[in-house]
Amino acid sequence: MHLAIAGSVATDHLQIFPGLFSDSLVADQLDKLSVSFLVNDLEVRRGGCAANITFGLAALGHRPTLVASVGQDFVNQGYQAWLESAGVDCSELRVSETAHTALCTITTDEAQAQIVTFFPGAMAEAREIDIAELHARRPIDLLLIGPDDPEAMLRHTNTARQLGIPFAADPSQQLAFADGELISQLIDGATYLFSNDYEAALIARKTGWSDTDIAERVGIRVVTHGKDGAVVHDAAGLTWEVPAISGLTAVDPTGVGDSFRAGFLAGVAAGLTLERSAQVGCTIAASVVETTGTQEYVLGAEEFAARFEANYGLDARTEIVAALSIG
Repeated sequence: MHLAIAGSVATDHLQIFPGLFSDSLVADQLDKLSVSFLVNDLEVRRGGCAANITFGLAALGHRPTLVASVGQDFVNQGYQAWLESAGVDCSELRVSETAHTALCTITTDEAQAQIVTFFPGAMAEAREIDIAELHARRPIDLLLIGPDDPEAMLRHTNTARQLGIPFAADPSQQLAFADGELISQLIDGATYLFSNDYEAALIARKTGWSDTDIAERVGIRVVTHGKDGAVVHDAAGLTWEVPAISGLTAVDPTGVGDSFRAGFLAGVAAGLTLERSAQVGCTIAASVVETTGTQEYVLGAEEFAARFEANYGLDARTEIVAALSIG
């Protein structure tokens, strides 16, 4: 199954704030917000939603195509070689002649809440990428359209609809920027819609669509709930509540949602049920939250299977081991 993942590639600056953001927020003064947080740690890591998802898919035995716009530094400083060595197809990347790869600064507090700022850099040129050309060379079975240059997201979505390419809408970080009209254009007709619970509420508020309205426009809705796992809604109105992996020591939540998406799509591509696919997503997400950085985890086949069995049972383990190539 040819999975193409379009979206951001970035260098992540990860910072830790030894306190709670909420302690510095005054509810009735948010319109005058002016705060500064003194951090006590800084890690510079590889990141970007599309890169994180492709890395996770490769760890689960797939060879996804990364569709993104990057800078020369992505090639010269080893990021491309890193992804290719992991099993990601980087042959379709657009490399800017002038712009630097995107930069993401993420500050996390003691409650795992995050404040993120993002400089797009070369990502702004992603609108020049033509999905139709890629699809003509190598037909795409499923295209995930993740947070990216907004014009690129819209172009990719329109192309997928015009060519009948099944697509997964994953607007996530761009929901804060987008208005209701843009959001509706990005998700209408999607085979899958990914969001966390906050983003799901934001989609509903900005579009003015009810759950019923969204269900009529989207095939399968996947909503993550952090430590409470994920909920999957199919087009027939069936729902699966999948608990998160228990007994974790959370280190850094950055990239957890991306890894969940990778696990879910790997399960779907392998022919697993929606419930099993969500369980795979929760299991790989556990590996990410236990490490600093979005691509620093290593999946061991036996460890992954044992953790899966401990949380979802022996029958579930048997199914995923037969379907996936892990490690």
